[in-house]
Amino acid sequence: MRPEQRLQRLLAWMAAQDFERLTTGDPSLLRQVELIVLDSHRGLYAAKGIPWSEPVAYHWLHYEDPVPVARLSDGLERLMSEHANVDGDAVDKACAEAQKWGFSN
Repeated sequence: MRPEQRLQRLLAWMAAQDFERLTTGDPSLLRQVELIVLDSHRGLYAAKGIPWSEPVAYHWLHYEDPVPVARLSDGLERLMSEHANVDGDAVDKACAEAQKWGFSN
């Protein structure tokens, strides 16, 4: 299974979890997944020669919305439609963290 597909499964699982659980730890699982999506966005912009910044990425994600897991999932879908690369090692690490709480990879 490709990294982006594993990340989709992880995000679907995260959507059903208690938000407090997702934000526990340093870095939290939510933050780990957020960084994966941001890194993919940065890579896509670099490949297109477009200037990138975190504020640009957060605006692109509509991250001011109160449902961050859904925004990350939507963002991943858009990245996948543009064939952006997803860091497989980072996805593996996030999935391993989620397995502690019952995620089945």
